[in-house]
Amino acid sequence: MAKTARETALFILERCRRSNAFSDALLGSAVKTSELSPKDAALCTRLCYGVLQNAALCDFYIDHYSQGKASKIEPKVRDILRLSVYQILFLTKIPPHAAVSEGVELCKKSGFGRASGFVNAVLRKISAEREHLPQIPKNDFYEYLSIKYSTPKELVRVLCQDLGNDFTENFLAASNSEALTSLQVNTLRITTDELLARLSANGISVKQHDYLPNCLELEGTGDIATLSEFNDGLFYVQDAAARMAVLAAAPKPGDKVLDACAAPGGKSFAAAIMMQNKGSITSCDLHDNKLSRIESGAARLGIDCIKTHVFDASHADKAFYESFDLVIADVPCSGLGVIRKKPDIRYKSAEDIMSLPKTQLAILSSVSNCVKPGGVLIYSTCTVLPRENEDIIRAFLEKDSRFSLESFTLPQPIGKVEGGMLSLYPQTHGTDGFFIAKLRALESHRRNHES
Repeated sequence: MAKTARETALFILERCRRSNAFSDALLGSAVKTSELSPKDAALCTRLCYGVLQNAALCDFYIDHYSQGKASKIEPKVRDILRLSVYQILFLTKIPPHAAVSEGVELCKKSGFGRASGFVNAVLRKISAEREHLPQIPKNDFYEYLSIKYSTPKELVRVLCQDLGNDFTENFLAASNSEALTSLQVNTLRITTDELLARLSANGISVKQHDYLPNCLELEGTGDIATLSEFNDGLFYVQDAAARMAVLAAAPKPGDKVLDACAAPGGKSFAAAIMMQNKGSITSCDLHDNKLSRIESGAARLGIDCIKTHVFDASHADKAFYESFDLVIADVPCSGLGVIRKKPDIRYKSAEDIMSLPKTQLAILSSVSNCVKPGGVLIYSTCTVLPRENEDIIRAFLEKDSRFSLESFTLPQPIGKVEGGMLSLYPQTHGTDGFFIAKLRALESHRRNHES
């Protein structure tokens, strides 16, 4: 049944709240079920992500203007208020009076007509005073950042302790900004200029990435999978930071590559294209259903050098030992570098985050055995915490003398990474938060396979 962008956004926000579902997983099916146009699908996506990125801030204003009634607000009515407040304060193309009236209408459509007067009053106050809103108290800096950037206080504390207060605030601000969609061009089938022209001719807002070759950026596209260029296998979706991990690895035609934690397949696709579809890539994951997505993606892109394999990266098959020119270990992580695109990630428990380094080091140690003498090992994450990044590399090198860090070169303005380790940040590089380390196995040092 057809629904509006706001009705669909409200449905997704309610599902996220009630069942802890991830918004990005819900969006595609909800947009399709609601029969949204590309324009409305883009609005729905912006509304969902924007509300999740600013929920605590919206609540701060809602609670201030609800005259002591905040604790009595029905959860779904609060969802409607958040949706409307976000539009009033952040979406300049939507007139405030329209956001107010749409919020009241959503109440009535959702069976909460009795609350429509209350919603109308709160939204009108916020709309009237949007240039003179109450200030967030600054007596507790962690609490201040937690409200301003709608990030749990405990996570704010961890980020500040690891990265510093100013850096954390800049990171959180950038992580709450709207992210463009990065497309990597399948140069096996089309040139970047040709794809740019084809997308532009179809009325899509697209531009070349500022510094990464064969990368395009799209704005407000809705569901990428509906584009004919996607179905023709002319591109795949991957952030510039993840693409640069493969550039650092520098695979060559004819190489034998292991992508140890491959799903959803972007690094395998990037390596295959750099290798001109010549050589072999073994793309691994623990779960068959994730491997089937890699297989279908490779088929869409016309890549046949990728073979999938069920694989526990923390316990590498001995049959794989010293077999690969390149091993890529994009390990499970807290994902804090991608909260622009997956805002729900910020609500992970601190306990879950603290338990990750043990797993990450186990995976790196395990798959390192699969690198040939003289081969390359890439360790990467989509997080910004040193405990999951530099600290893992240092711990690994302390106990394994077969490897050393190796410098690599990326497009300017990044250039040469002398130390072999690079952290990328949205506020600095315009990418996801990401970490890349390149290690080289010694030519003369073979492992005792029985150890």
